[in-house]
Amino acid sequence: MTTNNSSTSGTQLDEQQIFDLAEAEDAKLRAKAGKSYSQGALVRKRFLHHKAAMASVIVLVFITVMAFTSIGFAGIPGWWDKSYLAAATVVDGGRPTLSLVPQFLGGEGIRWGEHPFGQDSTGKDYFALVMRGTQQSMIIAAIVGLLSTVIGAVIGAVSGYFGGWIDSVLMRLTDLIIVIPLLVLAAVLGKMASGANMGILPLALVLGLVTWTSLARLVRGEVLSLREKEFVAAAVAMGARPGRVIGKHLLPNTIGVIVVNATFAIAGAVLLETSLSFLGFGVKAPDSSLGLLISLYQNSFTTRPWLFWWPGMIILAIALSVNFLGDGLRDAFDPRQGAAAGRKRGLFGRRAAKTDAGATTAGGLGTAPTARDGEADDLIADPDAPEHRRGGAGGPAGGVGQ
Repeated sequence: MTTNNSSTSGTQLDEQQIFDLAEAEDAKLRAKAGKSYSQGALVRKRFLHHKAAMASVIVLVFITVMAFTSIGFAGIPGWWDKSYLAAATVVDGGRPTLSLVPQFLGGEGIRWGEHPFGQDSTGKDYFALVMRGTQQSMIIAAIVGLLSTVIGAVIGAVSGYFGGWIDSVLMRLTDLIIVIPLLVLAAVLGKMASGANMGILPLALVLGLVTWTSLARLVRGEVLSLREKEFVAAAVAMGARPGRVIGKHLLPNTIGVIVVNATFAIAGAVLLETSLSFLGFGVKAPDSSLGLLISLYQNSFTTRPWLFWWPGMIILAIALSVNFLGDGLRDAFDPRQGAAAGRKRGLFGRRAAKTDAGATTAGGLGTAPTARDGEADDLIADPDAPEHRRGGAGGPAGGVGQ
């Protein structure tokens, strides 16, 4: 009995020290910024200070604007005067006319030229072809990301909240899709969808229907922990139906996991569509996609490498940018990730941190837990932040929609 009382007292002492540390850091942030940040403001602030994510946003916006304004889209004409379907006479072996090296550095000067990305073997303007391929690949990626996110979030939330036989059925369905190789399943379904002659929409829908499994498992795990919280019990006691509890209380508290996974799903969809088109199960000619261009001109890698490099570099730029964007969102919603990676370490990988209250926190007996440099400002500046209420890793704990 004495041991249990000592353990309980120690736990209460640790909780009180954590609360005191949170109050001290919140006062520090208010004194520095003149106000106390809400959870949304903290996420926004951390994301805007993530340099890689900001650079990725700029790259993605540039590629998107270039692709959809150059050759036009949905009947709206663009500023580029050549069509990706029109063949012409091959000029200078189809070499690119784009030059970015100034003359004083030994180059040909800064110029755009008639065919900046070159021409293919039939004389089609390769810039127009690559822009069309970028359009198709990004549309497919956006549809796949949205569809897989909605399906995964709904299935994961329903499975985690209800449990029992509903959880068993949904998770066995998830396991069934997981054990089948994704590329093989997508290739078979993509081949079937390509016969519908409806453009890229069937292919995008098929890919969205087979790429939701990872998000469903993540959301299920979050909901399993959130459904035991007091705010869920209060909502149920007040007569809230399961649909309202899931939609208004549980899913908003897993928004960090959902948003981050959605960005990675988009990057994965770009690569998956590229692979399918490369294998001949995706977009078909005379239409174009980045994967189809690489497949068509893979044999020209040694003789006309620009036909391979331009779509390849755009695929690489899109995939890396979306992944860096996902990293930035992950660090914004879970500051422990960025703080753990960016903080300075002492001689033995740890160092004490001082708060404004004057307490040195080194993680020892009778002291507060170690305060990570730069992390306390984000983690416990806002007493209403979900991370503070939960007091541990794994995501927010509640309070939304109470």
